Amino acid sequence: MRRETFRNAEPGRTSDGAAPPKPAEGGRRRGPLVRREDVGRAVGDFRRRLRDGELGSLPVVLGLVLIWIIFQSLNENFLSPRNLSNLSVDIVGTGLIAVGIVFVLLIGEIDLSVGSLSGLAAALFAVLNVHRGMPEWLAVILAVLSGTAAGAVHGFFFAKIGVPSFVVTLAGLLGWNGLMLYVLGESGTISIDDDGLVAGLTSFYFANAAVAYGLALLGTAAFFLASYRDSRRRKAGGMESRSLSQLGFRTGVIAVVALAAAYVLNQFQGLPLALLIFLLVVVGLDYLLRRTRYGRQVFALGGGVEAARRAGISVVAVRISVFMVSGTMAAIGGLFLASRITSASQTSGSGILLMNAIAAAVIGGTSLFGGRGTTWSALLGMLVIQSIASAMALMGVPAAVQFMITGGVLLVAVVIDSLSRRSQEAHGRA
Repeated sequence: MRRETFRNAEPGRTSDGAAPPKPAEGGRRRGPLVRREDVGRAVGDFRRRLRDGELGSLPVVLGLVLIWIIFQSLNENFLSPRNLSNLSVDIVGTGLIAVGIVFVLLIGEIDLSVGSLSGLAAALFAVLNVHRGMPEWLAVILAVLSGTAAGAVHGFFFAKIGVPSFVVTLAGLLGWNGLMLYVLGESGTISIDDDGLVAGLTSFYFANAAVAYGLALLGTAAFFLASYRDSRRRKAGGMESRSLSQLGFRTGVIAVVALAAAYVLNQFQGLPLALLIFLLVVVGLDYLLRRTRYGRQVFALGGGVEAARRAGISVVAVRISVFMVSGTMAAIGGLFLASRITSASQTSGSGILLMNAIAAAVIGGTSLFGGRGTTWSALLGMLVIQSIASAMALMGVPAAVQFMITGGVLLVAVVIDSLSRRSQEAHGRA
């Protein structure tokens, strides 16, 4: 009976006479945009990462959203375009310093000199440009190189001589601060040109709305292409990779955030040049850490010095290099801080600048134990810290309360980092 049924079926039809479903173009059947198995795999992977302590940037993102909701409910001007635009510029100077701190923390060390180095760079620029008449571009280069050279000195004493990084950079904190005071001389404060190159770093805005929207779309497209290329490479190597629907979902989230940010910024004065430079630095150094041999060496060193040495990594060279990166970023950050107030003074690089830079890196997700973190940690951490500062200023709350809140947030971040590391050790992933 079964054979006769198949034999008598009409060509192009099934045994019961029904036409088979038509395949989609290209010979494949069309399915839903997001398949059920993709969602299930994503949820399962997310649960596994939480169970294993691989939290990533999730805690700080949730914390930032919660902070914004609370402060907006307390003051309706907190999420206004004007305040958010000012916030996006205020995070840049200290944020750039925090990016350099990330490199040092990744190898499990600390750099206490970044505040003094930022003040020294600002002082050198002001003296060379204002008092000595040197062109701004040349004064900027020399000021940045001063940070690089100072970082190389710290790295040499730490990597070659064996002096603990805490002691070396603490000496740098005192020494470079003294040199800054000496360079400034009796005047104490030097004003820079309001219309000059450095002043324009934080005062220039792209007023054309198309610039912000165009860069948001360009950044989203670059993210998708990079993620798609990485997924294909992992799949070709037999490794677990994200499906196209997962990449599309992640890209959609990025697009919404980027376009929303562009819309808000365009409601005030447009895209700030300082924010654009900060994002380019974060993306560029993130690529350096995650996509290059040098970046893999930094992470390997943070995972274990002896293991890195046996793998053929030049431990001394990598250690010196991360302090050079930290010093360079401190100098660049110092120039942005000087740009914000259009002057260099004896208070440059002092106060809570150092603590904010370190706190931003840690709050953003960089581990104090080394081996885990990204340059995006500095951006997220600075958003948290500066959001608290901005809200306190809007509500007229004393600075003492701001310090206590920031200290509490830092403590929570360190506790999460410690618990995450303990969970990873329990699952054999640390």
